[in-house]
Amino acid sequence: MADRGHDPRQPRWVLEFSEGDRTQRDLLGGKGANLAEMTRLGLPVPPGFIVTTEACRSFHAYGGEVPPGMWEQVDAALANLEKDVGRTFGDPYDPLLVSVRSGAPVSMPGMMDTVLNLGLTDSTLRGLARSTGDSRFAYDSYRRLIQMFGSVVLGVDEEAYEDELTAARERAGVRTDAELDVDALRTLIDRFQQVTEHHAGQRLPQDPRQQLRQAAEAVFNSWNLPRAQHYRKLHGVSEDLCTAVNVQAMVFGNFGEDSATGVAFTRDPATGEPHAYGDWLPQAQGEDVVAGIRATRDLSELADEMPSVDRELKAALELLERHERDLCDVEFTIERGRLFILQTRRGKRSAQAAVRIAVDLVNEGVISEREALERVDPNQFEQLLHPQFAPHAQYEVLTRGLNASPGAAVGRAALTADEAARRAEEGEDVILVRPETSPDDIHGMSASKGILTSRGGLVSHAAVVARGMGIPAICGAEEVVVDRSAGTLTIAGEVIEEGELLSIDGTSGAVVRGEVELSEPELGGAADQLLEWADQHRVLQVIANADLAEDAASARAWGAEGIGLCRTEHMFMGERLPLVQRAILAADAEAERRALDELAPYQRGDFVELLEAMDGLPVTIRLLDPPLHEFLPDVTDLRVAEAKGELSDDDRTLLEAAERWEEANPMLGVRGCRLGLLRPPLYRMQVRAITEAAVERRKAGGDPRPKIMLPLIATAAELEQLRGEVAEEMAAVLAEQDVEVTIPIGTMIETPRAALAAQSVGAHADFFSFGTNDLTQLTFGFSRDDVEGRMMSTYLEQGLLPVNPFAEIDAEGVGRLIEIAVVEGRRGNAQLEISICGEHGGDPASIARSHEWGLNAVSCSPPRVPVARLAAARAAVSAEVRNPDT
Repeated sequence: MADRGHDPRQPRWVLEFSEGDRTQRDLLGGKGANLAEMTRLGLPVPPGFIVTTEACRSFHAYGGEVPPGMWEQVDAALANLEKDVGRTFGDPYDPLLVSVRSGAPVSMPGMMDTVLNLGLTDSTLRGLARSTGDSRFAYDSYRRLIQMFGSVVLGVDEEAYEDELTAARERAGVRTDAELDVDALRTLIDRFQQVTEHHAGQRLPQDPRQQLRQAAEAVFNSWNLPRAQHYRKLHGVSEDLCTAVNVQAMVFGNFGEDSATGVAFTRDPATGEPHAYGDWLPQAQGEDVVAGIRATRDLSELADEMPSVDRELKAALELLERHERDLCDVEFTIERGRLFILQTRRGKRSAQAAVRIAVDLVNEGVISEREALERVDPNQFEQLLHPQFAPHAQYEVLTRGLNASPGAAVGRAALTADEAARRAEEGEDVILVRPETSPDDIHGMSASKGILTSRGGLVSHAAVVARGMGIPAICGAEEVVVDRSAGTLTIAGEVIEEGELLSIDGTSGAVVRGEVELSEPELGGAADQLLEWADQHRVLQVIANADLAEDAASARAWGAEGIGLCRTEHMFMGERLPLVQRAILAADAEAERRALDELAPYQRGDFVELLEAMDGLPVTIRLLDPPLHEFLPDVTDLRVAEAKGELSDDDRTLLEAAERWEEANPMLGVRGCRLGLLRPPLYRMQVRAITEAAVERRKAGGDPRPKIMLPLIATAAELEQLRGEVAEEMAAVLAEQDVEVTIPIGTMIETPRAALAAQSVGAHADFFSFGTNDLTQLTFGFSRDDVEGRMMSTYLEQGLLPVNPFAEIDAEGVGRLIEIAVVEGRRGNAQLEISICGEHGGDPASIARSHEWGLNAVSCSPPRVPVARLAAARAAVSAEVRNPDT
């Protein structure tokens, strides 16, 4: 088939389905590669050809000009298609009709545009009606082409056509589009042409080849539509991939009672249950199913209506899943009782389904444990932690819809995507309520806590996008009536104002007026099995940031193997604050000692509880880090009170102390180890409390494993001196108690200098822990609180930064410092243990880099421990794939 009219001296801009396979996704796009693969497998795929992503890249590189020779190759491929089908494009007697679909190398559901029935004109319309013997079918196909071509290619507002459709149904006194007769459709076609001319300045082209060319160029141009750009940014899709154009012979699901169209999944994409799942519609075309315009039927009903087709479809689904070794999403059409497979792709799935399917496929012997770990994205896995309606909550369900995306949400109703985005920006939780969603609603969907639509099925735009984003969603709640002009929605007769609270349960499909209490979920079943495999395959330890015993217990329950960061400053608030203030205000060493002596029992008690909660596991305790003025009242407030004459003597003493400790830049001032060097008794008290707590736990039969971490070290001399003081205090306590407890001493690497001088610093440390929050601030010269709110979004939008460096480690700068510190630190101490304890410790991308850098552990917040366990395992598995001999 390789010589079907192609000149070998020209670049290949066009390939037929029979010439490709699934290995060519980058060239053919996901849809095209899958169509080619299904053709190779012998499945009933309507023939066609693909205009490659290279052609799209050339189109954009040269200012919207198609590459030389492309149209000639399209004409040659079209001629071959005509031979395969036995019809001619543009034939007034028996016309070949084609569809045009986009197809990027990665799935972008609903982002790009589709046009069906290309090739219909005023003259070929009559030929189609005569050749099929079905005038209604022909006119219905023509009105669909005008509507899709107008909205997709010419940019006419879709609602203008929908208004005419609604008016046509009202004039005819019918409920559905399928009930419109030929006369009604003829009138509707005339109205559609007028709408197109009014909004676009032209009618549908009457040259079929002109239709095809404009549609193909529209697909190319749709790559840069704002909604497509927003989707790519949201999902991290490269701007350079571009889209292919798939041209395929039309088959018709709107041919009559024995014709239909639908979307099927090889397994349930919401729950992962192992049975075929989907929606279908008789007398319909594909867009009717996903657009939510008509109420769909469950796939299980197909066996009752067309049993032989149902058996053939299920056999095709089984073949595709075995071949792909994964969940498949399949679009199909039934034309006069004959099944056609239009496309397949790796099915989008909820987090719950992703985990169950991966585990089930391992248990079925289809994939390995390593593949299962690679199949579940840690960011998606986190969606399993979404809240649900609390079991004991009392509420009245107004209506139910389809449980399109699991999880529960509470928020204020917003009736447009713009309103949802506006309210979310103002800090409100929002439920987006729409008749159905479209790609233009993406910005509002991503800003919402939940989505509710009155139309659409389980594979509608709202359902697919919500599942991908991990947003709870209910679709097809037919009792929900949205009146955008009045700013209200009516649910089962109850009128609800925009801005009122709604609760939705995307797991059960329940819609509730008002606020329902939510409960946090617990992992179990397949998720536990996946995490068990993750623990067997990962190299990195996963530990947690926890300051109190209850936090530590939570971390342990989530699977943490220790505490990587206990921030002791959080223990100094509340009723203990006056004691801290007394220590700061002490006029002499004796007064300071007395205040610290009173504070010490509280510290010791905190550490006893913490060590008990983590018995047998390491607990890294960071000595006091923030500047002392943070424990004093705000200087400005005290000065205002002084100006008003409202300052007491005690307050005046506090003001004097606050002014004495006030700093122009506290981030770079007297804090961390600098404070410990200037006020040694404070650190000595903390060290004594930690050591005494460990002794108490050891005497109680426990297995305490504390580690002491010194913050903000910049020089080896600082660490050497402080280590000596810490060791001296520990030795004194252990000698008094006559108990042996080993307590390693290490430091946080938070300053660029410490990273660069890691060899000399490491010589005095048992361990390093990268405080990546401060290391990022000091490396960039950023104040996080300021830049994230004021400039980060601009930097990301303009491409000045690839990612927010406070969410994902900056590999080029901060990451380079970490790499240096790891290598140099282990030169200073070959046994040096190294971890990360900033917020990056829970970020999957940063965890993958931590594995590459050779760290021992990552520390994150307790709820993210399961995510970190999975991410660490995926990092290890990926490294094995890249370096199988290591």
